[in-house]
Amino acid sequence: MASLTVSSAARNLERHRKSFSLLFYRAVRDLKPVWLLEDIRIMETFYPEEDASQRTYTPSEALLYAIVHDHQAYARYLLSRYTEEALAKPGERFCCCPSSAPHLTMAVRYDRRYILGLILQEAHRVPSTTPYTDQTGCFHVEDGRTPLHLACELQRPEAVVMLLGSGASPHARDHNGLTPLDVLLEKLRDSKAGRGGDGRQCLDNLLMFMPKVRFKMEAALSREPEQWTKVLGEDTYKYLSGRSPAPLVLSAMQTVLKQLSPASFPDCLHELPIPSTLKPPGLPVSQRERQRAV
Repeated sequence: MASLTVSSAARNLERHRKSFSLLFYRAVRDLKPVWLLEDIRIMETFYPEEDASQRTYTPSEALLYAIVHDHQAYARYLLSRYTEEALAKPGERFCCCPSSAPHLTMAVRYDRRYILGLILQEAHRVPSTTPYTDQTGCFHVEDGRTPLHLACELQRPEAVVMLLGSGASPHARDHNGLTPLDVLLEKLRDSKAGRGGDGRQCLDNLLMFMPKVRFKMEAALSREPEQWTKVLGEDTYKYLSGRSPAPLVLSAMQTVLKQLSPASFPDCLHELPIPSTLKPPGLPVSQRERQRAV
């Protein structure tokens, strides 16, 4: 009889947890006010005595929901009020991998540009031995790739320039030894969009932040010159295959961009006294403009 009572209590507790989780999920989805979301998030549930201090959701887990549902005000609050906690690894119910940058990869995957900018801005305040932008996402979902790998795979030019400008390394390699440039070249090769579109903008942005070109597919470019010339254009193909130096304009922009501070990007790029046509395609709006938009 006692075992049946314990079992019944455990089932009731589990039903309560699921009901409470659904309440919080729906509240974020429906873009409820920040004060209400925080009241729900920190409300203690009926945990066993030893877990009485455990809260329903950590700031990190709440930020993931804010990203998914594009709750910009809530994301801004969490990142400003709980910077380190919000950018920390979420609990195992969200991911069992030792992932360190799930929020960046989530923002890139869902194309949450405003929240991506907030995360990148606040990440500079978090001490870390490895740049936050270069830490990998979930191994099961992202195959251990960095957020920049994912931005190139999904061909999101604005995310590419935001990540690069904020310090992401264009030379980072995934578990297969591929750099973001390798990932992007594979997408361009398989694309039917020709030399234009978002994929080409991603490539242009990537090369502006990549004075030294190093990538795994360099030998493949040399073996198939006709195919890659059609994909990339003659000038870009010659540059990537090592047959000619960087175009003068590209070389000049690479030099300029190296001088910019990742902590103040993209505002510092907007303030450069150069024509907008020379700046990276898909350049994100400044922080001031983002704040006015909300």
